[in-house]
Amino acid sequence: MIQSKYNRIATLKNKFVGKFSESTFICLFLIVTTLFVFWPVTRCDFLNYDDPDYFTSNPHVLTGLTLDNVTWALTSGFTGNWHPLTWLSLMLDVEIFGKNSFGPHFTNLLFHAANASLLFLLLRQLTSAIWRSVLVASLFALHPLHVESVAWVAERKDVLSTFFALLALLSYAHYAKYHCRRSFQFALVFFVFSLMAKSMLVTLPFVMLLLDWWPLQRISNPLFKTENLQRLFVEKIPFLMLSAIFSTLTFFVQKKVGAMATLGAISIPDRIENAFVSYARYLGKTIWPAALANPYPHPGHWDLSLAVYSTVLIVWLSAIAVLYSKRFPFLLTGWFWFVGTLIPVIGLVQVGDAAMADRYTYFPLIGIFIIFVWITGFIIESWHVSNLRILFFAAIILAAFAFRTRDQLLYWQNSGTLFSHTLNVTDNNYAAENDLGTWLSAQGKVRGSMDCFRRSLLIKADNPDALYNLGNSFAKLGNWDEAIVDYKRALKVTPDQADILSNLGLALAAKKQFDEAAICFESALKLNPDSADAHNNLATLYFMEQKFDKAAQHYREAIRISPANPQIYANLGDTLIRQNNISEAVQNYQTALSLNPDDAKTKAKLQALGLLP
Repeated sequence: MIQSKYNRIATLKNKFVGKFSESTFICLFLIVTTLFVFWPVTRCDFLNYDDPDYFTSNPHVLTGLTLDNVTWALTSGFTGNWHPLTWLSLMLDVEIFGKNSFGPHFTNLLFHAANASLLFLLLRQLTSAIWRSVLVASLFALHPLHVESVAWVAERKDVLSTFFALLALLSYAHYAKYHCRRSFQFALVFFVFSLMAKSMLVTLPFVMLLLDWWPLQRISNPLFKTENLQRLFVEKIPFLMLSAIFSTLTFFVQKKVGAMATLGAISIPDRIENAFVSYARYLGKTIWPAALANPYPHPGHWDLSLAVYSTVLIVWLSAIAVLYSKRFPFLLTGWFWFVGTLIPVIGLVQVGDAAMADRYTYFPLIGIFIIFVWITGFIIESWHVSNLRILFFAAIILAAFAFRTRDQLLYWQNSGTLFSHTLNVTDNNYAAENDLGTWLSAQGKVRGSMDCFRRSLLIKADNPDALYNLGNSFAKLGNWDEAIVDYKRALKVTPDQADILSNLGLALAAKKQFDEAAICFESALKLNPDSADAHNNLATLYFMEQKFDKAAQHYREAIRISPANPQIYANLGDTLIRQNNISEAVQNYQTALSLNPDDAKTKAKLQALGLLP
């Protein structure tokens, strides 16, 4: 009897070790494959679309993990979102990799590879179907629609939120199978972390209920009793409460920064219409991932035939999922995973001007991949297809997606390649015209950028970003009168913009309208006390008026906010020279030169002081 007990233990041990080794090998395969296919992302540059807010011009991120920055991350609603874990992860990138673009792109890629492995582990735990789980995870890893979430630094929130969401589902699956309360608690914690990275996945409790149907069969089991349904809902109450809290928080934060479109801008019928069209377009791009763009312009109102077709398609597919839920339970779970998790971003509550976005499919497409793989498996079993043919069929699909993903990554190399491509595959895209113009301006192609800004304004005459950028272009050409006109036009549309006020102040100062310029700078600082540009500009104005004490005060504040800007150090050095504080001036010149070794003007100043040959 004792020997029999030891034999059973040995059998279980061997079985566990075998499963562990097999799972480890598959996870390593998924990670290596994902890294290989997506590796070009590590050579991508930052974009001028959202990346300045999230990284390149964010002083809190650029100065790394300090106590002040951690406090800011935990309390800030900057960019219209409360996602402290996203901020903290980007700060950690700076600590590890510095301020170059490789670090945050590499981290995004690591999270994406980890998510593919976690998805495999989740499906294996739920279904015990190894190769079907591998195929779903591989589709998730290699699909071109996921390029946006990986290649865009500002979308760290996507890959990070999904990472914690999958950990939450893994914990929930363990709880549901083994009734482990600790696993339930871990699921709650990981769910909170997911929402602290991005609040889109407030629908995760709904996904848990779908998993209760299939594959956990806590609802679809023939022995299931009606009163158990109440218990399943009750156990989701902590998750639902968290969803309600984060949904409310996100609503008020986005409303505060003006990210939500008013009903007058996009009516309720148009929002509903766009929701159905977007669902259909997402399905189409999942099957045939061509003409992918960022952003997709919102037409305001879709063609009636397209709207009717899309609505009929989505309702019909939903009906099939319900009607065949007994025979094919994965249809219900997969379809409503897709439909349900897209609801927060489908446009019913319109945030921004885009009609849809590839990044929104990062988590929802898992449902479609589950349906595709499981229905294919059913067909293969019914037709008795050989394993060799199955392997060949799967390899063709995955290779096609991998090549298409590699191709799509080429468009994400920089803002120029991305927005040029977007303009080639979309119409009336005023946002892409503006962003391409911004990139051209940064390359020194000022007149070419002005053509982009003007085309943007032809599409949307009250586009404040294009008006502001057109004003900047005139300023670069020294045409201060035209610059002032465009800055003021932009402020009529968005009166509380610190950047526009600051640049208007510069233009007015160039026209020697110092009193008006000072009012602009001070107004900008009231709106954004952490604007290094506004402090620098106000200090420059005081310098021109020979108010050197005030100038030095604001230059120092600008350096505190943006300690990596060499020009501000040089400006402070010039001010300190006027105050006869030579030793501190030299220190600032040397810091400016260390940050920008090619700065000929600063070199000349140090040479004049006898400190350089």
